[in-house]
Amino acid sequence: MAKRTSKVKKNPKKITKKQNSSNKKTKEKSFFLTKIFHRKKSKSPHKSFRRTYREDYIRETNVPGMMYHIFKSFSMIFKNWKLFLPLIIIAVLMNVLFVGIMSESNYEQFQDLMDTSVEQVTGGDIGNIAKAGLLLISTATTGGLSGESSEAAVVFGVIIFLILWLVTIFLLRHLLAGHKVKLRDGLYNAMTPLLSTFLVFAVAMFQCIPIFILIIAYSAAVQTEFLNTPFYALVFFVFAAVMILMSAYLLSSSLIALVAVSAPGLYPMQALRAASEVMMGRRVRLLLRIAALILTLAIVWVFVMVPLIAFDLWMKTFEWTSGIPFVPICLTIMTCFTCVYITTYLYLYYRWMLDNEKE
Repeated sequence: MAKRTSKVKKNPKKITKKQNSSNKKTKEKSFFLTKIFHRKKSKSPHKSFRRTYREDYIRETNVPGMMYHIFKSFSMIFKNWKLFLPLIIIAVLMNVLFVGIMSESNYEQFQDLMDTSVEQVTGGDIGNIAKAGLLLISTATTGGLSGESSEAAVVFGVIIFLILWLVTIFLLRHLLAGHKVKLRDGLYNAMTPLLSTFLVFAVAMFQCIPIFILIIAYSAAVQTEFLNTPFYALVFFVFAAVMILMSAYLLSSSLIALVAVSAPGLYPMQALRAASEVMMGRRVRLLLRIAALILTLAIVWVFVMVPLIAFDLWMKTFEWTSGIPFVPICLTIMTCFTCVYITTYLYLYYRWMLDNEKE
């Protein structure tokens, strides 16, 4: 009887040891960035008024090239279109219900103004493709296709963006781990770090204050004709470069923190500090990746939206299609797809950066 009781006592210990080991693995996986921060805190440069030498802050980054990064992000979305297409549809419906899109009558008024301005400049001799390109550029730069945004609509827009961000990261994390995941799992389980993500997003908006100041200063300079003098224009150019560089330096780590804070158990300040440590000496590389991202999205928008706007111009020649908001709906779909692509692009770079830290 004594031997049997000893065997019974040993089995629960083995089970608890396995559970503890699995819990430790999950904790190590969740708090990996915080361990990076604590490990490198003593070796971090720029923490005092002493001179920082180049070899102290230049760090090797073994990540794939930009072209591979761009096409890998597209392939992740298109290979798993059964997950991301319903997600984009849900985001579009939420945007239509809670934020709203521009009405077709307002778009037609904007199109009429565009026609009159083109006729005055070129005499009306312009094709539909060129006209569609001008419509896309003008609406993108002036915000002509956005609806009348109230404060509630802006809040709902931010919440929808954060939900789309978190669900996309949840799906990508499980796809890269080789798990079979459903969209339902992402919609139900990805909302846990919503408050933490919102706080990091608020910090990122606070870091955009130099850009907001630049926009206000530019509007005031245009109204007062301050930029007509060449010397004042040069001074304003230097001021704009300083403001943009300041925000870009701060946002380079906050973008990675927005991805890192989605990990379970990671608090907002821990994510910001850990992302700052990970991006130390690598900010310029990330800014180059973001520049490539902006250029890629601009090309995609031109190749997708210009034919759609040209098709809308041809379709409006029929009377029964005059009230269909075709272009505003296409713009909303493209905006949601852009959010998914940006999230995928940044998350892949974040995973490659973690692989560098593990080495």
